[in-house]
Amino acid sequence: MSKSTKQSVLFEDSFGKPVHVAFDAEGQTSDAGVLLLAAADRKLRLTSALASHLVDTRSKGMVVHSLADVLRQRTFAIAAGYEDGNDAAKLRSDSALLLACRGSSTGTALASQSSISRFENSVSAEAAVHMGRELEDIAVAQLRRRRKKGRRRQRIIIDLDPSVDPAHGAQQGVLFHGFYGRWCYLPMFGFLSFEGSPSQLLFSARLRPGTSRESHGTIPLLRRIVAKIRESFGPRQGIVVRLDGGFLYPRILDELERLNVRYVVGMGTNKRLQAVSSKMLPALREQAKDTGEAARSFDESQYRARSWSHERRVITKAEVIPYPGRPTKENPRHVVTNLRGRPESIYELYCMRGDAENRIKELKCDLQVDRTSCSRFVANQVRVLMTAAAFVLYQEIRWRVRTRLAQAQVGRLRDVLVKVGARIVESTRRVVLRMPQHFAFQEDWIAAARALGARFG
Repeated sequence: MSKSTKQSVLFEDSFGKPVHVAFDAEGQTSDAGVLLLAAADRKLRLTSALASHLVDTRSKGMVVHSLADVLRQRTFAIAAGYEDGNDAAKLRSDSALLLACRGSSTGTALASQSSISRFENSVSAEAAVHMGRELEDIAVAQLRRRRKKGRRRQRIIIDLDPSVDPAHGAQQGVLFHGFYGRWCYLPMFGFLSFEGSPSQLLFSARLRPGTSRESHGTIPLLRRIVAKIRESFGPRQGIVVRLDGGFLYPRILDELERLNVRYVVGMGTNKRLQAVSSKMLPALREQAKDTGEAARSFDESQYRARSWSHERRVITKAEVIPYPGRPTKENPRHVVTNLRGRPESIYELYCMRGDAENRIKELKCDLQVDRTSCSRFVANQVRVLMTAAAFVLYQEIRWRVRTRLAQAQVGRLRDVLVKVGARIVESTRRVVLRMPQHFAFQEDWIAAARALGARFG
């Protein structure tokens, strides 16, 4: 028992008897579930693969924490909800984090905040690029393991989507963006999935300057990921690329056709396309008026913009949406595609790209991927990659649990599986986690642990 002389917190009148609170329990943690993250990391060999691209230029006699240890510590901390590097000062002696990173709950404390800051700023641009490529390889390998037997012709979907990362300092690469009306970065995220599957795998998380267009870095990324998919799944594997209207550049469309992949890309309207949708609107207005519900119809046409090399198939959705007490809204939309099939089916496939936006919300709201406050651009890219790695660990857990948590978002997974109080007792022969007897999510935790290789008596 600790002999701390700190004054305890006292509630005198709120309960039936005086309640004292003392912070003196030894060997206890509030994040016992970080061990599940460590188990997922071992399954994927994720942090070790990323760390293999780091070059340690420090004097060997002065090194206490290897770069791999620091990367692993930072990734696990972000996954547990400690995205601020300053939290390392209080977490470096946490029993669960020590056990997850070192294999022992005792011994030398983990890296300090200053060590983590030096690490983030020491990674070279070349190493950051290679770490990003490693993330692509891991995602393709994950996707291959998830392919269902007997469904070899299941198409693979590639989704790319930019996002805004507001900045509030003088970070390198931060620029003013007129559309968003703020100083920011414009990172781009990429996801892989099988057609019809709700599970999407993050394969790219790239920070970009604040005035970057959607075309910035898109073609090289598409070339790499398509090549890696075909190398893993075979040259005849069907691939569909879904992009929003910001990616509608002639060079991107030409490159997608050169790569021999299918695509569906959002498209803005113009007078010629408005004429197509206008033909359908009168009947839709009458239908919406009679039913009081939204009415929609689809058509297609061959269209060639002046900058295009040839005609392409454009699908038009005309829609009328009635609002009680307000004017009826008309909502025409267009996509350009080289897919075959009914216009309705193709447009529905395009709309499902909204799932990628939900994954970005998880990255931003649950893991704070936009915590890019380092002064150096490359250091911020390293932060983005470590946050992406934390997200990949949750993806692996989500896929393996096969329970009601299989579709849970990162925040829910963390609350149920990671934020668990426990006492860690370590002897020379074993480590015992003494978790609460009435832990509400005991069955979910055990199921996740079993899925990651644990054995229960």
